[in-house]
Amino acid sequence: MSQTVDIPQSVKDSLRKFRFARRNEGSAAIVIKINKAKLILEEVEQFDNISIEELAEELPENSPRYVVLSYALTHSDGRTSFPLVLINWAPTTSEIGLLTLHASALLNFQTTADVSKVIEVRDGAEGLTADIVNSKLLGK
Repeated sequence: MSQTVDIPQSVKDSLRKFRFARRNEGSAAIVIKINKAKLILEEVEQFDNISIEELAEELPENSPRYVVLSYALTHSDGRTSFPLVLINWAPTTSEIGLLTLHASALLNFQTTADVSKVIEVRDGAEGLTADIVNSKLLGK
């Protein structure tokens, strides 16, 4: 039997508010987890003006998370933009059942969050650096 993870309206509202927030500097993130007992997504925390390295330290080593990141991206011509990117935080040390649920809900969450770029992180904090995010967003 296939289990589906529900996205409550409160999470959808938080994502919408996060998506349309005005930002002038720094990166911001909203962290979402799966409540395995209830099979729903829950907002864990929001961060403003956080570096990628600080964000990586905040994420759990043994539990998957979806992170919608508004990233302060500096282009080669000096412009700064704030693209949204989904970080699929799925450490290999996570419980297999939770990783399976997490993977099965990814596409639905990505569609709900309306984010096209996805960065897969499987090896914990070492796999999430500013260099990795920059190369993914700038296509280098």
